Amino acid sequence: MTTAKTLLQLAGADLTPPRLADVALVLIDIQNEYLAGPLALPDAKPAIARAVTLLAKARAANAAIIHIAHRGKTGGLFDRGAERGAIVAELTPHAGELVIEKELPNAFAGTDLKARLDATDRKNIVLAGFMTHMCVSSTARAALDLGFRTTIDANSCATRDLPDGRGGTLNARTVHEVALAELSDRFAVIARGDVLN
Repeated sequence: MTTAKTLLQLAGADLTPPRLADVALVLIDIQNEYLAGPLALPDAKPAIARAVTLLAKARAANAAIIHIAHRGKTGGLFDRGAERGAIVAELTPHAGELVIEKELPNAFAGTDLKARLDATDRKNIVLAGFMTHMCVSSTARAALDLGFRTTIDANSCATRDLPDGRGGTLNARTVHEVALAELSDRFAVIARGDVLN
């Protein structure tokens, strides 16, 4: 039996993660909504801890930094006027770091993210955040169509349990790993461990 390969591997693509000095780091929806309540992610805290380290390295490398925050309805999920919709304290944007609010899973949809990335003159983007199968995935897929080379920092992402459609549950780690496997096939380089510098 042969070892499975991604389309990127079969095409001979360069799968080396970029240097942080050459990227725009896009932190997606790392908001308090995912720490408690119906959307609490089982691996949110370790993913946030890793994202804190990644953000510090990106800042030190003078990477472009863009924070994405999902904006929901007042009083509902992702209410940006309430604590639940705030970016987690550990990742509070610094002065000069862009914050873009979105209303759809794909961070490019209905926002000026592409124009802001184009203004950085960087075609390499690194994605980190929540949820792996939803907003990270849809943003990575759209990024390919827009001409960006995407890397996803696997340990800075997390997701939640999902119904399997047959009365059971797919656990969050399985959903996370399957989402990353799908993205690795054509849409993104998947960085695992501490390889981004």
